[in-house]
Amino acid sequence: MTQTEAGTGKRVSAARERLLKTAGQLFYAEGIHTVGVDRLVAEAKVTNATFYRHFPSKEDLAVAYIESVDQVIRTQIDSLMAANLSAVEILQGIGASLVEQIRSPGYRGCAFLNAAAEFPAPDHPVHRAVVQHRDWYLQTITELFARASDAPPEHAGRHYVMLRDGAMSAGYLGDPAQAGETLIRGIEGLLRIHIGRGLDDGYAPTPAETPTATAAVADIDCSPPSA
Repeated sequence: MTQTEAGTGKRVSAARERLLKTAGQLFYAEGIHTVGVDRLVAEAKVTNATFYRHFPSKEDLAVAYIESVDQVIRTQIDSLMAANLSAVEILQGIGASLVEQIRSPGYRGCAFLNAAAEFPAPDHPVHRAVVQHRDWYLQTITELFARASDAPPEHAGRHYVMLRDGAMSAGYLGDPAQAGETLIRGIEGLLRIHIGRGLDDGYAPTPAETPTATAAVADIDCSPPSA
């Protein structure tokens, strides 16, 4: 059975979509290595032949899983960048959404960092897919900092991504509320410094002189959607 992918006109196999959705939920919750093909086939309600017709191996499915999460985030952030929002509002909104994700039931860290830990070899296809996502994410965040201030954006972009990585790990391993609060404070401080440098090398604005945190931007996350 097939269906048409919205906006593309392409025919998408319903069985493939079930496999990908099932894999996303199981891989994120339990780990890629832990979940075998037999279980994926059983829970997605497909045959082994159907599985291997769409994915020559479980590693191919794992790459597709990472790419699917990546594509959701790309689409969401691209939409935000095209909307009537300032760069500061987008950066704050992404941070607020990460806080919501960290505090959500079933959260177990970042899907990309988890996958990279399972496939540490730099030349492995899963690892490469993670790196490609992170390269794009860093570039996108850096471009937002470039729009927010005339100051050089590279350091701020790297700092933001490191804040995000630390908060997502700390939120899983420690206190989610504390990790979220620390992330928001870090982002606000980073924005104050970056904007201040753009205005005047010797000027540091107070919190009252910078935009306040915006509401969370829905569904900007690094885990697959829930069932």
